[in-house]
Amino acid sequence: MNHLESLDERLNALFYFLFEDRDSRVRGWLLMDSYLPTLSLTILYLLTVYLGSKYMRNRPAYSLKGVLQVYNFSVTMLSLYMLVELVSATLSAGYRLQCQGLHEAGEADLRVAKVLWWYYFSKVIEFLDTIFFVLRKKNSQITFLHVYHHASMFNIWWCVLNWIPCGQSFFGPTLNSFIHVCMYSYYGLSTIPSMQKYLWWKRYLTQAQLIQFILTITHTLSAIVVPCGFPVGCLLFQFSYMATLVILFVNFYVQTYRKRRPEESIKSSRPNGHSVSTNGTSFKKRK
Repeated sequence: MNHLESLDERLNALFYFLFEDRDSRVRGWLLMDSYLPTLSLTILYLLTVYLGSKYMRNRPAYSLKGVLQVYNFSVTMLSLYMLVELVSATLSAGYRLQCQGLHEAGEADLRVAKVLWWYYFSKVIEFLDTIFFVLRKKNSQITFLHVYHHASMFNIWWCVLNWIPCGQSFFGPTLNSFIHVCMYSYYGLSTIPSMQKYLWWKRYLTQAQLIQFILTITHTLSAIVVPCGFPVGCLLFQFSYMATLVILFVNFYVQTYRKRRPEESIKSSRPNGHSVSTNGTSFKKRK
């Protein structure tokens, strides 16, 4: 126990050196006071993916059809809640689109922070995306982009909640929640055979995510060009991180849609073709 406490103190000292004092408004919230739970869950996720793939190598894949239906519906509903609440909270508080500071809207800022905590927590729930791939032996879908994004987002948003839990931080999660509503509803519907003929729009989900990244980068840069007191270091980090996602995602998009042979393009238009998750991750249709 003393070793864990010592590690926690060292991590806290490192974060203080990098970012100075945390935002007191989230003090005491679940998983917020210490980085160790977030770090531990991330390590557990990576170990589960690595060891789980080895464990499943010579075992039959699980179907998980019913589980996936419940999971997709649940994530869709959570994403819809976050989308509606973020739009409602920011509009009622008079949030600016171009740049919004951390302490300009009083209680409305706290309302936004509470929704963004759910956004942070949703990232650990989405670890199940990869776990389901492992159990269904969809190893080709467990790409570097997929694991990198899932693991990094959970940790990044722990930092966001502790230092910049409102203001300018609302924009990316609002867009992503909208994309998640579309994406996870698509995957839920794809498990219902009678609905598959209506799911012609999956390629547009791929394009929508790329647009999401570009809009988030533009929004971030606008707050650097015309500042409003939001920490510039955080904005530069967000720009850099989103740039890595754009590069990886464009590479995926080109490999998936632009370099296919004609017969592969025909196959991709059928219900069992490739698509992309809202997290910039390649997926196949969940059966």
